[in-house]
Amino acid sequence: MRSKLIGRLNSLRRPAAAVLAWLVIATAAGAGAPALKAGVFDPPRQAPDFSLASSTGHELKISDYRGKVVLLAFGFTSCTEVCPTTLNTFAVARRKLGAAAADVQVVYITVDPHRDVPARLAKYLGSFDPTFVGGTGTEDQLSAVRRNYGISAEKKTIGNDYTYAHSSFTYLIDRTGRIRALMPYGHSPDDYANDLTILLKE
Repeated sequence: MRSKLIGRLNSLRRPAAAVLAWLVIATAAGAGAPALKAGVFDPPRQAPDFSLASSTGHELKISDYRGKVVLLAFGFTSCTEVCPTTLNTFAVARRKLGAAAADVQVVYITVDPHRDVPARLAKYLGSFDPTFVGGTGTEDQLSAVRRNYGISAEKKTIGNDYTYAHSSFTYLIDRTGRIRALMPYGHSPDDYANDLTILLKE
């Protein structure tokens, strides 16, 4: 299980060495109950804080969501496949939680600051779930956030247009602001609902 996920992370252009050093995969057999579906950080680490422009029109800081469980992911509004799939998965997972979803916050940080101004992020994210919050900023600000979270993003020119190849995993951050797990792309809403339920009950 460990080698499989590490290999998958490497295929996403390898997150920072510090992220891999934190990550320990806990299977149901080895971690005890309850078991997360995502790869577990053991020991957990405090999520690096940041200050970005928010899709809500205010400052976005990850520390503002203490008391909630946070799904933190990175992408861009012009993405045609991975990003909308991920956001739809988050939306379905939140619906599965019922009333408990009020204590879950999705934070989505763009890798494309040229296009993804706050208003555009708000409209895009709102089409999936009105509670989702997006973050944007300058190239330097976003590069610093990606570096702190081990996220890669490579701009690729396609004719007169461009796209991004970027890391597509999701961080699960607990109510105290600690990174508890990392979910690779492709997991189901049920897997997210499982892990969110466990973290919400802590």
